[in-house]
Amino acid sequence: MRASERLRGAGALVLAALPLAMAAANRSSPAVMALSAVLFLAAALAEDRRAAWVAVTAPLRTAAGLTALAFLGWCCLSLAWSPFPALSWRTAGEFGPTLLAAYLVARLAPGRMPPGTALAAAWMMGLAGVYILADLAADLAVQKALGGRVAYFIFNRPVLTMLLLVGPLAAVLVRRGHSLAAGLVGFVVAATILCSVSGAATLGLLAGTGLALAAWFLPRRAGLGLAGAVLTLAVILAPVEGDLLHRLMPEAAHERLVQSSSRARVAIARGFGAAVSADPWRGAGYGTAGRFAETPVTEAMDPEWRGMLAVGHPHNSFLQVWAELGLVGAGLMAALLFLALRAIAALPRLQAVTALGVLGAATAVAFVEHGAWQGWWVAGLGGAVTWLRDGWAAPARVTPAIDAPAEARRAA
Repeated sequence: MRASERLRGAGALVLAALPLAMAAANRSSPAVMALSAVLFLAAALAEDRRAAWVAVTAPLRTAAGLTALAFLGWCCLSLAWSPFPALSWRTAGEFGPTLLAAYLVARLAPGRMPPGTALAAAWMMGLAGVYILADLAADLAVQKALGGRVAYFIFNRPVLTMLLLVGPLAAVLVRRGHSLAAGLVGFVVAATILCSVSGAATLGLLAGTGLALAAWFLPRRAGLGLAGAVLTLAVILAPVEGDLLHRLMPEAAHERLVQSSSRARVAIARGFGAAVSADPWRGAGYGTAGRFAETPVTEAMDPEWRGMLAVGHPHNSFLQVWAELGLVGAGLMAALLFLALRAIAALPRLQAVTALGVLGAATAVAFVEHGAWQGWWVAGLGGAVTWLRDGWAAPARVTPAIDAPAEARRAA
């Protein structure tokens, strides 16, 4: 076996272990994705440097690629007016390398992973789910025995990562004749999500499943139109989310959602929405959410809105982009999302349905949960895209490297 094949096999195994690594250590996915990227890149360079360069750079010349670069460029430009450059650079130091690693894996892994990788990934995802279910049922006995943090929410990140990965992985298994394995891993992941304390994961499961079913049973244009409407509402309503919920959400609903701190979340959303209104054009600067209460924009705000700005982020990625990057950043984000939707429209039916399921789940979670620039979330999205592409990728034909000295001897 050649060195490139061994490197590629190691990279595939690392990628397959992503959910299991997250179950063991809930911040590990950026490191896992980085290691997988290094292995796949080393294999590609050892095999054919020119082909590797084309594979990595070709998408950047498309409309979606140029829009993504423009968005990242605006993020970088906003560092010029960030009041906390050290915080902004620290945030970029988590987001940027993980994004690069996820991109490299998504470009270099599909069609090049050894046979059986998907089954190995299913086994490891199932094992991760069983471990989480068992530890939750045992009142976190494993966490207590290991001296780790004893809190049920420590499994929220692993569960959300599994939510992103399970649909594309199941589609790969079905495509390769392993329907039973796809059903089993889907059942285990769904049970894990529903038994966890992550309301965002449950919401993502419902939204992703609902959008996938709608895309499967409705005409293609109707399914894509529904997805487009969801994305439009997510972007447009983000700055007024808090005010809408404050007016429309009854007190009984808050009582039922007391474990989710719904009142505090509404107040946080109203505070960040007021910040967007105070500076709607350019935002406070990339990565400033961690100290948003101290940004200059708050000086023009009513004091009642400032109290909830110190929480670290607005629990809504769309709102965070509005607050940090303003209308320009939000516009570029919307353009990128709709270009992604246009790309999905050109996919084969099952692949498009799977992609819309991931899009629905990710949009729902991003609207109610974590910060926009967290590395573990980017790594999970990168893994989902990789499996989604792998299911329909033609196996790469590998040309053996030419032994130059041997060729010279034969020519002589």
